[in-house]
Amino acid sequence: MTIGIGAWSIYLLSRAIRKPSPDALATAFLSLSVAIFIYLYGTWVFLSFYCKYVFGILYVLFALFFLLRRRTPLPARRWGWKLVLGLLPVSAAILYFTGTTGKPQTVALDFPLQKGRYFVLQGGKGLPTNVFHFSLRGAIYAMDIVRLDDWGRRGNRIFSRKLEDYAIYGDTVYSPCNGVVFRAYGENPDNIPPNMQRGPKNTNMVLIDAGDYYVFMGHLRQNGVFVKEGDEVKTGIPLGMVGNSGFSTEPHLHIQVHKKEAGKAWYASTPLYILFNGKGYLLNEMIPEKHTD
Repeated sequence: MTIGIGAWSIYLLSRAIRKPSPDALATAFLSLSVAIFIYLYGTWVFLSFYCKYVFGILYVLFALFFLLRRRTPLPARRWGWKLVLGLLPVSAAILYFTGTTGKPQTVALDFPLQKGRYFVLQGGKGLPTNVFHFSLRGAIYAMDIVRLDDWGRRGNRIFSRKLEDYAIYGDTVYSPCNGVVFRAYGENPDNIPPNMQRGPKNTNMVLIDAGDYYVFMGHLRQNGVFVKEGDEVKTGIPLGMVGNSGFSTEPHLHIQVHKKEAGKAWYASTPLYILFNGKGYLLNEMIPEKHTD
């Protein structure tokens, strides 16, 4: 679908520039708004993360080609429904960066994975980029992270039923902060994709009390949690391994942070937007390789 919508945006652009119709400028506007939307929100990573860049370059080249060949300005005599339709993806593109939650409170963490380049499969500043997490007990800034292989793929095959086909499966999760292990569990079974069955205790996880906030990391591998409740941990200490336990369709690391507030359960407290090594990441962004010298 992503590739199809991208191709449609290029088709609209060629039609607007090559045919002198009264609504040519409106068609070009619709094309550009759809192209920006699918560039930001498209599921390019199902084939390869780099498909996103290929599409972006192709769109710019087509735009330059058509514009250089055209000798007269685009007609702008009629806009109608194309203007209204074009404003929808433009609005979504703006909300991609701003979100709908206002200016979030932030927390600085060390990135907890070290094997290569990673990708934000779900995440962002609330709606509309983080729709799934938005409804999960206030996890509006939660992130789902997968690893990319050398070809920019999440795994060797699309929707594979073999856990080992996913690049992140078995990666070591390191503590992103100093603190004390508040909860730890690792006996739930790993799901075989796309099964999402919860284990007896939902998901394998580590919850760290960092003093002013709680850091939750879930979907860890069965028997792959290295710490126990009460352990003191420092930044960079191994905590466990990425798995596919709990409510999860494929191996990934789920992480969310909540402010520590008296009288409230950790997940009911104010959610915090995560800055990994000083930088915030949004939906479909790549997290570059971390160098550990």
